[in-house]
Order: sequence, then structure tokens, then C-alpha cells
Amino acid sequence: MTKLCEGRVAIVTGAGRGVGRAYAVMLAAHGAKVVVNDLGSTTSGEGADLSPAQQVVEEIVAAGGEAYADGSDVSDWAQAQAMVETSIERFGHLDVLVNNAGILRDRMMVNMTEEDWDSVIKVHLKGTFAPTHHAANYWRRESKAGRQRDARIINTSSGSGLFGNIGQANYGAAKAGVASFTVIVARELQRIGVTVNAIAPRAQTRMTEGLREVEGEMLLRRDPEWIAALVTWLSSAEAKDVTGRVFGEVWGFGYSLAEGWRHGPKAEASRDPGELGERLRHVLAATRYNQGIERDTWQMP
Repeated sequence: MTKLCEGRVAIVTGAGRGVGRAYAVMLAAHGAKVVVNDLGSTTSGEGADLSPAQQVVEEIVAAGGEAYADGSDVSDWAQAQAMVETSIERFGHLDVLVNNAGILRDRMMVNMTEEDWDSVIKVHLKGTFAPTHHAANYWRRESKAGRQRDARIINTSSGSGLFGNIGQANYGAAKAGVASFTVIVARELQRIGVTVNAIAPRAQTRMTEGLREVEGEMLLRRDPEWIAALVTWLSSAEAKDVTGRVFGEVWGFGYSLAEGWRHGPKAEASRDPGELGERLRHVLAATRYNQGIERDTWQMP
């Protein structure tokens, strides 16, 4: 097997279970030294337990790889900084940051509490920003010192954020923010050799248990390894020219790129609101509706 990430150092957040675990294991199998970060909370963000991260480390080490467990809360500014700095001290450098940590607190918007909103936004959005900020500052210092690294940031968006899912106003808003954050930061960091991309994985994990009945071929296609393969490739030198992209569907049926917001048909402006009805109706009729999350563009064989 060709090892795509030989000698690279990667931090994977939320790597104790599910897709994060698959990323960490596959990156290690391809030669990366991996920081397995996981707070070890419940799916709703309560509690802490380092044992899931430690179990992944043991699995990697047993297979001949190098890894260590980190229990930092990535949505905490100081802990995110310490995670990045410790990984550099431990392994000598940093090449890849995979922002994957997340929680769910699903409710219809009218029933959603302030805490439901704040906790989800904090973990997903600030939990992406804080590690990215500290890692990017390390890479900027390296670039200024003449040691520019071929670095990667891979963020986690979601179909809920890209296409909208009822009952997930908090989660979807955070994931839409991650997609926009990705596009902007890709432009900002390109000059120092850092690529920034996002993926919207579709997998069967503890985060999706109970949402729908999945079995047979569909269950196979929702295995996290299909997603881990893309993450590993994006982390490698082969993907150095890929940046600012949002992969809108990532699973065993394939990988598609989300094309994002685009300028559509335009109506002539007016200072008189009475003139706008006919003009805007014409434009609305000529414009495609937003694509919903319910529309499945994939066909099972």
C-alpha cells in the first residue's frame, strides 16, 4: 500500500468514535503521526472521558503507528492552543488539522433553548475556529522563518447546513458557518502553503443512531471508511492544489462538490415599492429554488 501521509503529523478532533476514529486510524495507516483528540462527552455535549481517545491510540499503536490521546475541549481558546502547541512539542511539527468534533441538540426552533443554541454553536463553530487559529499562527511563523509547510485544514460541514434540515436550526447554522469559514480562510492562508477544505459526511455513527432505519447496502455505504479515504487524500501531498472546496456529499456512493451560492437573475431596482412586484415576480420565476436535504441525488446500484 502506498502511504500517502508518511512523516506527516495530524490532529484529529472528535476522534474517539465514529468518523473521527476512522480518520485517525486511516491517517496512521498511511504513515501519519496522529493526535487523537476527544473530550469524551455524550452526543449532547455532557461529561468528559479520555478512554475513547485512548482506545483509538492503542489500536493505532498495536498496528505499528504513532499516536497519543488528547482530552482538550477544542471550543475552549486556551485548551485549543495547548493542544496545538503540545502536538508540535511532541512530534516536532504539525501538518494537518482535521476539525471534526461535534454534538447534537436537535429541537424545532420554537422549542430550542438558549443553551441548546449556544452549546452547539460553540462546539461546532468556535471549536473549528479556535484550533484553526492556533495552527495557522504556527504555520505563519514557520513561513516567516523560511520553513513553509505544505499544510492542510479539513473542516466538517453537513448537508444540514448546506441544504437545511428541519429540527436542526442550531446545528445547521453552525455547519453553514463552517462552510463559509472554510472558503474565506482558504483565501487567507493560501499564501503560506495551507489548503483549507470542508466535507459533509454521511455516515452511520452514534450521532445518527435513531434518525432512520439503515440496513443492507445503505448501511455499507455509510461506513466511515469511505469518508476517511477522502480525508486521508486531502491530507496528503497529492491534494496540495485543492483548496476552498466544500464536498457536499461524502459517503460510499461517491463524493460531490457543493457549488455554493451564485449570483442569479437580477431585477431592475426602483425607489418605488409599488413597481417592484412585477419585476421581482419575473426574477423569482426564473430562479431555481434552494435544493433541499430531502432530495437524494444518489441512486443505489
